[in-house]
Amino acid sequence: MPKSIVGGRRPIPAHVTVYLFVLVPFVALVAAVPVAWGWGLSWVDVALTVVFYVATCLGTTVGYHRYFTHGAFKAKRPLRIALGVLGSLAVQGPVRHWVADHRRHHAFSDREGDPHSPWRYGTSPLALVRGFWHAHLGWVLDRSLTNQERFAPDLLADADIRIVHRLFGPLTVVTLVAPALLGGLITWSWTGALSAFFWAGLVRITLLHHVTWSVNSVCHLIGERPFTVRDKSANFWPLALLSMGESWHNLHHADPTNARHGVYPGQIDVSARVIRIFELLGWAYDVRWPTPERLAKITRAPV
Repeated sequence: MPKSIVGGRRPIPAHVTVYLFVLVPFVALVAAVPVAWGWGLSWVDVALTVVFYVATCLGTTVGYHRYFTHGAFKAKRPLRIALGVLGSLAVQGPVRHWVADHRRHHAFSDREGDPHSPWRYGTSPLALVRGFWHAHLGWVLDRSLTNQERFAPDLLADADIRIVHRLFGPLTVVTLVAPALLGGLITWSWTGALSAFFWAGLVRITLLHHVTWSVNSVCHLIGERPFTVRDKSANFWPLALLSMGESWHNLHHADPTNARHGVYPGQIDVSARVIRIFELLGWAYDVRWPTPERLAKITRAPV
């Protein structure tokens, strides 16, 4: 008898926290335009926002996604821990929750059991609008938790990752306080600290949230599908840079353990470049790079 895909419900205090970390940064993003118009945007704010965005985005794409979820490469212990910490700083949930959800997504992609398919309610225009909302954000607000014993037993058995998982709360504080501290020290002012907290903390978090969620929603609705898949996953080039290569989503679903998602010329995949650097430094090994033979097996025949 297979284990249930649902492993319980999120406690109410934790669920309230989810709402806070979805809504508060989003309010900051909505306020960003008038704030920038009225106060201006300093180069310190821009630099800190870019640095924290890139670091935490790669923590999600290289760490949470390609490494922990799909095993696209093996990592030495310091890198494994660092990737778990950086992924946590993106405030997208503790590592075991994220990995279990995403493995479940691949197991049931665009079928019953998928936690965030935009095709959940059907194919009519109204159903797709409802499905888009569910795939983009609605599923995050669901109290149901994916069964980690079924979908993430390896992480449950990893002592280091158990600690990183438990430290998600303190790491969330760090990801908000660190930009403010740096902004205050660089400008030597409380105004600089507050501005960095707003831009490199709140706005950066919500921007990364919506880029990640767009891979769940947009990249299962529109885009190119050059590879054979059983679902609706598609490549959506406008998100390639912001998502660090994750929006080459059709290839990813055709070959989930592949370390590179953007395999054609011109397909920017920053995450793959970073994995390659880790490999050259000896921090990562047994990287599953694409080969012509591997790609040929999954390439869709011309119509």
